[in-house]
Formats: sequence, structure tokens, C-alpha cells
Amino acid sequence: MKNISFLFVIVALVLASCSDYLDVPNPNAVPSDRYFSSEIDVDKAVAGIYNAIRSNNCLGESSDLFNEERSDNAGRLDNQSSAGEPFQFTNFSLLPGNTNLKSHWSALYVTVSRANYVLSYIDDPSIKFADEETRKIYKSEVLFLRALTYFHLVRKWGDVPMVTENLTSYDAIVEHTYRVPQAEVYAQIVTDLKAALDSEIPNLQVAAGKGRTCKAAINGLLGQVYLTLGELFAEGSQENLTNARTYLETAYGMRSFGQLPDVPYADVFDVTKKNSCPEIIFQIVYKQGDLNYSSGLAARNQSIGENINSLKPGTGQGTYVNPDLVNDYEANDLRKDFSVKWADNAKAKAWFITKYRDASSTAGVNAYGGNDFILMRFADIVLMLAEVNERLGNTAEAIDYLDQARTRAGLPLYAVANADPVYHAKYPTLQLAILHERRVELAFENHRLFDLLRTFGAEPQAFVDYIKGKNQADYGISDLNNVSAKDVYFPIPFDEYKLDPEKMYQNDGYN
Repeated sequence: MKNISFLFVIVALVLASCSDYLDVPNPNAVPSDRYFSSEIDVDKAVAGIYNAIRSNNCLGESSDLFNEERSDNAGRLDNQSSAGEPFQFTNFSLLPGNTNLKSHWSALYVTVSRANYVLSYIDDPSIKFADEETRKIYKSEVLFLRALTYFHLVRKWGDVPMVTENLTSYDAIVEHTYRVPQAEVYAQIVTDLKAALDSEIPNLQVAAGKGRTCKAAINGLLGQVYLTLGELFAEGSQENLTNARTYLETAYGMRSFGQLPDVPYADVFDVTKKNSCPEIIFQIVYKQGDLNYSSGLAARNQSIGENINSLKPGTGQGTYVNPDLVNDYEANDLRKDFSVKWADNAKAKAWFITKYRDASSTAGVNAYGGNDFILMRFADIVLMLAEVNERLGNTAEAIDYLDQARTRAGLPLYAVANADPVYHAKYPTLQLAILHERRVELAFENHRLFDLLRTFGAEPQAFVDYIKGKNQADYGISDLNNVSAKDVYFPIPFDEYKLDPEKMYQNDGYN
């Protein structure tokens, strides 16, 4: 009996490691031997996938550790105690054993697993739907969510394990425990997104559907995937960029307003307008005043001595904003005063984020805020259209899109700005001007790392040179000397690598 117990424990431990990205038990409380028996079961399971991405270890409001703090936008002024492991991200000293890294990996694969579970059984004809189109819409949502998750995985780790079916045995888990070439992962993402368009899912969600995906989001993500492929890989670059423009234009054509200046910048982040603002395409929804489903983003960002974000008094420095970003705002850019503020308290003396605010009585002193976390909006689409047109040589079109964002921000048109020697010296090419515009427009929305990698990642040394070319004094206490070519990817978490060092090989520079 002791031997049997020992074997059970060993198998359980191995399953625990493997299931970080396979999550064998069904996470949505529908027993795996039952699968789905009704449309209601499917609805609950799909809701479980949306719930998975809202985790702060996945794509939720506090997942900025894995993007903003890994870029040149945000960082930390504390490298001790509880800040030690998070500091590794912004200090470019990330170790494979980092528990935050492992949590992010695991949370992303929980989402993949939940999506695979639904996709493995949703087409079962024994599941009766009042309207068969509803089945197709659910499938579109799940395919989108799986593609979105793999898109995060492949950009952060490169080659990653890829599973597209529900695995129900230990042997199946072992069989799929290996890294797949990133080209195959990208191909699966494209396949999923194209299939997701094959339903009557709405172009944009109405207020009651906020938090669920739509055709504009699917087209927008597909455009971003093709843009990434076109920027990073020489093979098929022209075709990928052309495809990117096609899908981005399709997404843009689904807007319900004219151009960006028609939508005030502050409206995008106004908690009272989050269900009606026409610029928002896809968001993670938080419920104002609710203990369990509210947002803590406004209060978390707020510095001591400040009350602009939340009625809850700040106790620390808030989310530290690198002066490098603050210095990147042009004079009279209205986005600056809306997005960041200097905290003059003696215990702060630093810039903090003010982009997300909820100082309402409903949120109260407990900071049960209503800020949704926006994953996609039309300004992102517009500036990607500027980027892809620049890459395709369509300069006039690129500038037209760029000027939409600049006009709304109260800035001179690009042609005027580019004639200014100071502006031109900082952004000597249209490509760098667009990269700059994306930075100040989309700051703290978890785009910056991917924008840098898309722009410089094809030549890792270019990424290194760009980061090291910054002023150390504008980068907090993070050491820019640590940056190297390894930093275009995260390390494979050590617990995953040790499962099979050959099939789960480590990324270069982390051994």
C-alpha cells in the first residue's frame, strides 16, 4: 500500500507540472465524463474562458508586470522584499525560477485549456441549441480567445507547447509536452481567427454584450498578427503586410464614428461611459462597487498624498512611471496631463499613472472601482494602419492615420511637427514617429513591449541598442546595462524546462 501511495503522489506531482498548460480537469464545474448536455453548459464554459483572461496573472488589469514593466514605460523604485521578483522584469534580470513568470505562463495555459475543452465538444449534435447560429457564435468567441492567448505566448516565449484538443490522460499530456516552432503557432493563430469570422457574431457589441468579443476585435487581432509576421520575418513579409492592412481596414470600417477626434480622449477611460464609448472594441469588464468583481486599478496606481484616482488614500508611490516616457510627451499633448501626474509627497517624488480613475462614491474608500481594462480600441487600429502603410511605402496614407491621433491630442500635424528640428531629431523617420505616437497614445494599456519587439525584434541587437541608448537617469533604478539579445524573449519557467530539458529547451541566454 505504501508503494501505491508513493506512486500516486509522484503521478500527481507530474500532472501538476504538466497541467500548467493542459489543465486536465474541466475548470468550469461540468464533469469531464459528461461534457456538455445543454446550451446552458456551453454558455457557462465560455464564461469560464473569459473569466480566465481576467486573472491578473493572465491579461487582467494588473498584468502590466509582463508588458509595461518589461518595456521602457514603467518600473519600480524598490528592488527588495516583495518587489524582488517583480523587479527582475524591469531590470532585465529575469530568472527562469521567477514565480511571477511561472504564474503568467500557467494562467495563459489555463485559458488555452478551457478553450480546448469547449472546442472539443461544442459540435456534438446531442447538444441542442435554440438557434444553431448561437453554437457558431460561441465557437467564434472561443477560437478568438485561444488565438489571443497563443499570440501572447508566442511573442513572449517564441517556440511554445501548442495543444488544440482536450487531453484526458497522463500519456496524452506527456506526448504534448514539447515546444512547437513559432511558425506553427502563428499558423494556428491565423487559422483560429479566420475560422472565428465564420459566424454572425456582431461587428461591435452592444452595452449588454460588453466584455465579449466581436468581429471588429477578431479582424483587428488578425491584422495585428499579420503585421507582426510582416515585421519580424522576412519570408512572406510583403504578403503578410498586405493581409495586415486588409484585416485592419476591415476592423476600422466597423466603427460607428467618423475619425478619432470625434471621440474625446478622456471619454475612452470614463467609467460612466465605458458601455457607450464608440472607440472601445474589446475590454475586460469590472463591476463598480462589487467586492469580488470590481477594479482596483485606480487605487493601485495612486501615489501617497494624492486623490485624483480614487477615494482610497494611497500608501506608497503608486505605479512608477519612467521619466523616459514622461519626457516623450510633446508640449501641449493633452494625453500627458490625463495619463500621468507628479507626486510631490516626500515619500514619493515620482510620476504615477492617472489614466484610470474612479473617485466615485460608489467605488468609495474601499476602491471598488468600475474601470474596465481595454484590450483593443480604435486608436490602436488606426495607428497600426499608419504602421503597416508606412511599411508598404504608402507614406501619405500612413501620415493621414497618424494625424488622426495627433489632432485629437491637440498636436500639430506630422508635416508641421517634422519640420521642427527638435521633433525630427528625436523621431528622424516616419516609422519612429509612429512608434512614438503609439507609446503616448496607448501608454499603460500593455502594448509597448510588443510594439518594441515588432519594431526591433527581427534584429535583437537593434532592440538592445534602442533600450541602452536611453538615459539611465530616466529609467529609475533598473540597470540598462543588463539588457542583451536574450531579452527579446522570456525564459521558459524552470519547472517546465526540467520536465524535459530536450523538448522543453531553454531560450538562449537563460541557461
